[in-house]
Amino acid sequence: MRIGLLTEGGYPYVSGDARLWCDRLVRGLARHEFDIYALSRSERQEDEGWLPLPPQVNRVRTAPLWTAEDDGVVHGRRARRRFAEAYGELVAALCSGGVGGPDGGAGAGVAGLLGGARGAEGAEGVEKASEGGAGAEADRFGNALYGLAELARDEGGLVGALRSEVAVRTLERACRAPGALRGAREARVPDLLAVASHLERALRPLSLDWYGDDGLGSVDLCHAAAGGSAALPGLLARHFHGVPLLVTEYGVPLRAHYLGTSGEAPVRALLAAFHRRLTAEVYRQAACLTPGNTHARRWQERCGADRAGIRTVYPGMDAARFAAVGESPECADPYTLVWVGRIEPAKDLISLLHAFAEIRRAEPKARLRIVGAAAGAEAAAYLGHCRALAAQLFPDEADGVHAIGDNPVSFEEIGDPAVPDLAEAYAVGAVVVLSSVVEGFPISLVEAMFCARPTVSTDVGAVVEVIGGTGLVVPPRNPRALAEACVALLREPARRARLGAAARARALELFTVEQNVAAFRGIYLEIVSQAPVRKVVLDDTGEPLPFGSPAEAHVPGHWTDSRLVAGGLGIAGVAGVAGVAGVAGAAGLGGVASGRPRWAMGGPERATAPERGTTPVRGATPVRDTASVPGATPAVGFVPGPGSGSRSGTGAGAQSASVPGPSPAWGSVSGPAPASGPVPGPASAPVAAAPSGSAPVRAAERHPGTAAGDPVPAGEGTR
Repeated sequence: MRIGLLTEGGYPYVSGDARLWCDRLVRGLARHEFDIYALSRSERQEDEGWLPLPPQVNRVRTAPLWTAEDDGVVHGRRARRRFAEAYGELVAALCSGGVGGPDGGAGAGVAGLLGGARGAEGAEGVEKASEGGAGAEADRFGNALYGLAELARDEGGLVGALRSEVAVRTLERACRAPGALRGAREARVPDLLAVASHLERALRPLSLDWYGDDGLGSVDLCHAAAGGSAALPGLLARHFHGVPLLVTEYGVPLRAHYLGTSGEAPVRALLAAFHRRLTAEVYRQAACLTPGNTHARRWQERCGADRAGIRTVYPGMDAARFAAVGESPECADPYTLVWVGRIEPAKDLISLLHAFAEIRRAEPKARLRIVGAAAGAEAAAYLGHCRALAAQLFPDEADGVHAIGDNPVSFEEIGDPAVPDLAEAYAVGAVVVLSSVVEGFPISLVEAMFCARPTVSTDVGAVVEVIGGTGLVVPPRNPRALAEACVALLREPARRARLGAAARARALELFTVEQNVAAFRGIYLEIVSQAPVRKVVLDDTGEPLPFGSPAEAHVPGHWTDSRLVAGGLGIAGVAGVAGVAGVAGAAGLGGVASGRPRWAMGGPERATAPERGTTPVRGATPVRDTASVPGATPAVGFVPGPGSGSRSGTGAGAQSASVPGPSPAWGSVSGPAPASGPVPGPASAPVAAAPSGSAPVRAAERHPGTAAGDPVPAGEGTR
């Protein structure tokens, strides 16, 4: 199948998020074709270039999120009215503070005020009202979003409109409207300008030229590597072309927006409302969500995702690079603790240093190696503070007055002479420590598990889910508990070996590239089989291409459904097909196939290409007129002749091609003869009527009183 992979600030760029697992996924699914649609976050990222791409990548289309050029289109009166209406609905959905808020706080508060029996009834009523209001607000936001996208496709000029004074004034009216959030009502002009600028940046994907028939409209499935802006092109592909959307989140983008948003309180409130609404719309429209852990899954469910459409898929990591270290755990220094990761305040190295001070009092030979780099000014300042604290807590130690002192805490980076690669960083330690106060999926712990190293971690994020029972977990911001757990493992070598072996076995079972690729292969097939893209594939001459879409995509429902299925040619009044060969089915709607699906009964049917200018209808098999083919026996079917107005067979002129007689020429069956109507299933697609003036359909079997090849009189089959 053809996959449209949607990324933001990651693959195929050398730097960015999710570039490694995307590359492993694409390389692991060599039998699929991939079109990469990438949004870049900075000019520097674009200058750094791409990763080497495998041959199954057909093309790569990129667009910058960090800048956007106005196409110079000036909207006329009608386009300006369309923009004002759509943008006004969008910002009104952000500023609304009624019962339908996405967090449901109003409903819960009202329900909590009710007591006794009335409390239970009131809580149920408020819950229903809250769900209804939330659905209405979600529809309001979604309709406005798609309205802006349609305006950008039809007229252009959306970037300029979002930067215009009209957008700011529309936002101001929404903030001052009755019922708006208190934070929105307090917004001043600088706040409104900041929010309007952020909305313009977030909505830039609406103006891209990716949504034509030769773009995302040509793929079978859109796979977004993250939520938020990365999934926005997938939403539009689903809206314009019905392409199913798969969203993978190994982190929680909404939480990142909550934590990373800065500015005044009105700005934070409005931007949080926008990202919350966008996240809810992505979750609502996605065919499947694949969080990387239970922690992310809980966030998705809290934001309105359907639990039935969520599949947890752990990220796949390359275990081969850690095989040598994992198979020889005896190379570790029995008194060394190792911390590996990105240095930033959320990692709470301050608590780790205070915990190590207590560890040194219990185990004087203990050493701590901190391996990682700081990215950004804030992280660099934090690293400097940690170095100063380490020098204060642990003065350089020397064996004598003439010896050079050595500090038991070292700060290193990957690539230093002592740490040439990542596997070597884990190899030198007997215990790996994680002291974070905020964590998503702890990659460093998985790497330590591949290396057969026991871990001591804080209970944040998906830590407990990842390590299971193969390590020790302590509360965050508790240096004493962290120190006690580390000392316990340093003093028990046998326990360290036992936990390390169990950790490696767990990592090889759950967190390898192979299991990740196998999981997505199955999810791709499941989504495409349940939500095929309903499109007509044309050849070079413009004619419908036979077998351009997989045959199984035309059969609605489950192929293994063995329930009693009633076939039909329409509503009551149409003659039924015989339930047993040779017996007229005048009373039924087509007989009942017992024990297997209706489409599995009978012989093959011959299909022909539809006439030019018509659109093939999914689920219907065209019937060939065999009048000019001597000896041909067409499939039993029904096509309205002249004067018949509908497929249902009601009204004058309705004909039935189901007549008693011998079994079809392609083989006898002990069941109802197949009809050329919609294949039975959960739902039948409407069938297009035959063109006016077509020749009458000739019966496929001989009828008493008629010669072979003669048309069946109207109403003959209903006797």
